[in-house]
Amino acid sequence: MHIHKRVLVTGGAGFLGSWLCERLLERGCMVLCLDNYFTGSRMNVEHLLDNKHFEIMRHDVTFPLFVEVDEIYNLACPASPIHYQHDPVQTTKTSVHGAINMLGLAKRTRAKIMQASTSEVYGNPTVHPQPESYWGNVNPTGPRSCYDEGKRCAETLFFDYHRQHKLRIKVARIFNTYGPRMHPNDGRVVSNFIVQALLGRPITIYGDGSQTRSFCYVEDLIDGFLRLMDSPDEFTGPVNLGNPGEFTIKELAEKVVAMTGSASEIVYKPLPKDDPERRRPDISLAKQRLGWEPRVKLEDGLVKTVDFFEHLIKKFGPAGILG
Repeated sequence: MHIHKRVLVTGGAGFLGSWLCERLLERGCMVLCLDNYFTGSRMNVEHLLDNKHFEIMRHDVTFPLFVEVDEIYNLACPASPIHYQHDPVQTTKTSVHGAINMLGLAKRTRAKIMQASTSEVYGNPTVHPQPESYWGNVNPTGPRSCYDEGKRCAETLFFDYHRQHKLRIKVARIFNTYGPRMHPNDGRVVSNFIVQALLGRPITIYGDGSQTRSFCYVEDLIDGFLRLMDSPDEFTGPVNLGNPGEFTIKELAEKVVAMTGSASEIVYKPLPKDDPERRRPDISLAKQRLGWEPRVKLEDGLVKTVDFFEHLIKKFGPAGILG
């Protein structure tokens, strides 16, 4: 009899979580998708509901969970400034209490557990590109601290559980990721620019547009997650997962305008506090230890993402997707 691996994905109805659930089912895993629907949506996993190996549960990771699993991917946490600053205390609780609860579950079930951390642990970096050995330059008291410091604390907890309880852990530091199923109203540059361009609204750039980001297509990132989870136990990470191609925000806006044939004009607004000036992962470690590097070019990924938002706007109308 074939025994299926039981895998828990917290934040499983979110942008990244839904793609991960899909890939795990393709691998023959039994998947328990956990979400409180703060930023996730049932629509993201609707196409999986008929799969007999897929189960969905409404639950908030800040409360303990008692289930039997072999692996845990801890993705639960709002990840865009608009969402994580909406209730900053809850954001920190989700990162910290959520990590404690999932690590407790992993300890009880002897499961292997992966933490979805973030490039935001580097803050506004003084080292470029950012290697995993860089400790970061983070403001502990600013409006972004709930997310940045919450994720840093989650990493601390993972490594302490590893040292103290010999837990099998993996820590992935995710750099900007984009693709279909992004939340249309999350304020991130890719979704913002595409929705504004498709609706013919002004495209808003914060600052002068010279700040840079590196954009990784979602399928490449999920491949990195799976390779990390499959890697030998002694390799814990943290490991950077992102695309080292670096673009200015202005370049991205121009690409989106050209690609959508939009008549939108680009307008400039003041830069938010503590917004990082540069972001680019050093992925040497991921290449060396996981044999991983992104394959999808920005233009190709943007075509699929534009297509997704076009369908969404047709289906729900501008008011329906922007609320």
